Amino acid sequence: MDIPFFQEFLMVSNPITIGILILFVAMLGFVYYLQRRQTAFGNLVIIGTLLGAVLGFVVQFIAQFPDDPMKVVYIKESTKWFSLIGGGFIDLIRMLVIPLVFISIIHVILHMERGADLKKLVSSTAFVALVMVAIAAVVGLVLGSVTHLGEGIAAGGAPAKMREVKPVVDTLRALIPNNPISAMAETNVIAVVVFGVIIGGIARLIKQTGTDKLELVTKLFDELHLIISWVADFIIGLMPYGVLGLLATTLAQKGFQAIADMGLFIVLIYVGVVIMLIVQAVLLTIFGVSPIMYFRKARAPLFLAFTSRSSMGVLPLTVDTLTKRLGVNAATANTVGSFGTTAGMQGCAGVFPALCIVYIANVAGVPLDMTMYVMSVIVIALGSIGIAGVPGTATMAASVSLSGTGLGAFFSSISPVLAIDPIIDMGRTMLNVSGSMTNAIVVDKLMGTFDQEAFNDTSTIDRPVSNKTGGDTEVA
Repeated sequence: MDIPFFQEFLMVSNPITIGILILFVAMLGFVYYLQRRQTAFGNLVIIGTLLGAVLGFVVQFIAQFPDDPMKVVYIKESTKWFSLIGGGFIDLIRMLVIPLVFISIIHVILHMERGADLKKLVSSTAFVALVMVAIAAVVGLVLGSVTHLGEGIAAGGAPAKMREVKPVVDTLRALIPNNPISAMAETNVIAVVVFGVIIGGIARLIKQTGTDKLELVTKLFDELHLIISWVADFIIGLMPYGVLGLLATTLAQKGFQAIADMGLFIVLIYVGVVIMLIVQAVLLTIFGVSPIMYFRKARAPLFLAFTSRSSMGVLPLTVDTLTKRLGVNAATANTVGSFGTTAGMQGCAGVFPALCIVYIANVAGVPLDMTMYVMSVIVIALGSIGIAGVPGTATMAASVSLSGTGLGAFFSSISPVLAIDPIIDMGRTMLNVSGSMTNAIVVDKLMGTFDQEAFNDTSTIDRPVSNKTGGDTEVA
């Protein structure tokens, strides 16, 4: 149907598009049916993920696995409709991020016990995060070096534009909000956290003087926190539908040719993810926490991270899981969770830039020695500060790392890597979120506020998200 109304407005101009959309709606209906049958939320998320993968494969199969899927009319049209569910879900989650972070930070500070050490919490958060990023960088460098990643590959494709690299001083200054409203509008989570900590900290000091002038403020933030928690519970309950649309969109749009062209890089990213998950498990074991129980309780945010490719978008579910299932103190969960969306990202700012350094060095014929490796780890760790937790911004981590190691002039050679970014970003983001959660547990252990009994409570593995509205939504 060569009619603009169907092609450009309705985005349904091909009979195959209609068939694909019917299948999509049927899959959504099946998930809804299982939800009404009170299927555990964690299982619903897994089913939604699998259905999304199947749908993406079916679309590619119908199109006979084209080199450029987005030039196929019915792929372009159907994925646009997929994004209504997948992208719409992420938009709802992102809508919550700033109000949730700001309200939660002030709420938990106002209710912190007298004598709680806020300075220790912040310093422990930064230290643990940077150490783990350094370990992730070492893993990436080793994997890339032993497999000779990039050797024999000629740079090709359209030149990639290098992201502007800011001096570390400017980055640190940007964390201080000279305009809190602007910081909120720009989704600068760390700046919002800083502002919230200042407001909450001063309010807490006034409250500790014994005056009752802040009772109204305390009650206000109690009510606001309750409201935003209810909204978060409702939106999180939509996750099985969201992940279905998200994964179907990614696989249908990018296709499988991209996987074949950069197979080794993709494999190494996911091997690095697995190794870092093992490192996290060992770290939890050292601190007396069962890694098996952790992964059982953390599967919902990890699945959402994998399909959404947004650390920031998963933040509400991350904090919910830490506080309600993993026994982490609310102050620690909000502080470390928020920090982890913009800094100390083990996937996007650890394993990935390390592999990029090895890849670019080998493509450009630049020798890698011990000095280069040590410098790379330092640059990657420091460069992990301020990397925004949204899809695609690992490019900034690569820019910082390549510039800091003297490889910035060869950035255009990274174009083939950027072509597969959505595919590798799924694993990177899952590692980011898992790293943030394990960091929170470790920091809470160091703070002495970790609730081991709540962590070991098996009843919260498939506990309902909320009984506030009489619904039957559950979270793993």
